[in-house]
Amino acid sequence: MRKVSKQILGLFCTLLVLPAIVLYRLEAALLGADRVFPGWSQLFSLIPGLTGIHLRHAFLRQVLRHCGPDACVSFGTLFSHPGASVGRSVYIGNYCSIGDVTLEDDVLIASHVSVMNGCRQHGTDRLDIPVREQQGEYPPITIGKDSWIGERATVAANVGRHCIIGAGSLVLSPVPDYAIAVGVPARVIRSRRSDGEACATGADSESSRKVVESPGSQRAVG
Repeated sequence: MRKVSKQILGLFCTLLVLPAIVLYRLEAALLGADRVFPGWSQLFSLIPGLTGIHLRHAFLRQVLRHCGPDACVSFGTLFSHPGASVGRSVYIGNYCSIGDVTLEDDVLIASHVSVMNGCRQHGTDRLDIPVREQQGEYPPITIGKDSWIGERATVAANVGRHCIIGAGSLVLSPVPDYAIAVGVPARVIRSRRSDGEACATGADSESSRKVVESPGSQRAVG
């Protein structure tokens, strides 16, 4: 019965946001999704309470690359790019910033967390060209299944499955599966594996890291 009620509520919310979805599609066709998506994300991020959670979910289900049927996106959270993927049972706290990233199933993200596409989104090598006009790198970032990102952490590299990232940490290099990592920059302090098995290597836990070259500011999240 509860499942049916959720499905009915989801359908009702989808109908409510349908005009916004249609308008978004029209704007995206004319101006490009990369340009118009952030504004719509900002608009829906400002709807408070349970109403906002359900309406945001209904909208994001239609415009993101993927959004799980029971994902929860809290107040004030912004997505910078429609290519983001949000898995099943993902929870994202208040005032987060999410780039063109993949959040696998059961990921838990606390409030004020930034998940960005690497640390080289702006080129800095040339002095004759403004930083905002230099090409940046946007590697695909994945946070693995059942990982927990603590409050005010900044993630700029892949995080493996079943990981814990401490509050306020800065992740600059890949974190292997089952690792607990804390600090600035984040360092692995131990494995969650009860059998004492060492953490997998970063190469084992990270997804493809093909770098996407793009002009400076369009997809920047930080």
